Amino acid sequence: MHACVVVFPGSNCDRDVKVALEAVIRRPVRMVWHADPSLPADCDLIVLPGGFAYGDYLRCGAMAAHTPVMRDVVARAKRGTPVLGICNGFQVLTETGLLPGTLMRNASLRFVCRDVFLKVERSDTLFTNRYAKHEVIQIPIAHGDGNYFADEDTLDELEGDGRVVFRYVDATGNVNAAANPNGAQRNIAGICDKSRRVLGMMPHPERLFEPLLGGGDGRRLFEILLVSLQ
Repeated sequence: MHACVVVFPGSNCDRDVKVALEAVIRRPVRMVWHADPSLPADCDLIVLPGGFAYGDYLRCGAMAAHTPVMRDVVARAKRGTPVLGICNGFQVLTETGLLPGTLMRNASLRFVCRDVFLKVERSDTLFTNRYAKHEVIQIPIAHGDGNYFADEDTLDELEGDGRVVFRYVDATGNVNAAANPNGAQRNIAGICDKSRRVLGMMPHPERLFEPLLGGGDGRRLFEILLVSLQ
């Protein structure tokens, strides 16, 4: 598997994702600058990392979505190349239209940085097929604009199509307001596109990658990708 991580001015989790991916796939991960006109031809996986692309001016991800390399990212996604957008990367994916909805300011109006529990709603995507359906995992979040919003028709469509991949829950797997760290509608933490090959998620799997970081639930996502894309 050949993976590429797109780097924007203000990205700050790009190296973390690189380290996590390289530990799993055991080959170099290529870092692609936002101003590059295209990705390497043999790129099997595109990752849009967390951070504050362009300082989150205008809206989070709005400027990054219009960079030269993103034209190629969108084209490749539409041809079937898997794309993983983490935190700011999720915001960029909504700005490009690859995923519906938007990420708004946290309901608390405060930056939130802590571990959260997620329920794996779909275990049949190439990102999640070795998690158990409805398994509860622990992954960190770190964002000020993670409040997922879409109109009711879009939310109903996402639910009906089974495109909600992760949902904020408590430790026992219950969906409730107390488990929702940012006010996201229907406790949505991650969604995919209709092909199930583009995933956007606010939590950071690369930050819970090994026991020294507090756990390995995030590592499993990268291991799943390796098996799925071999």
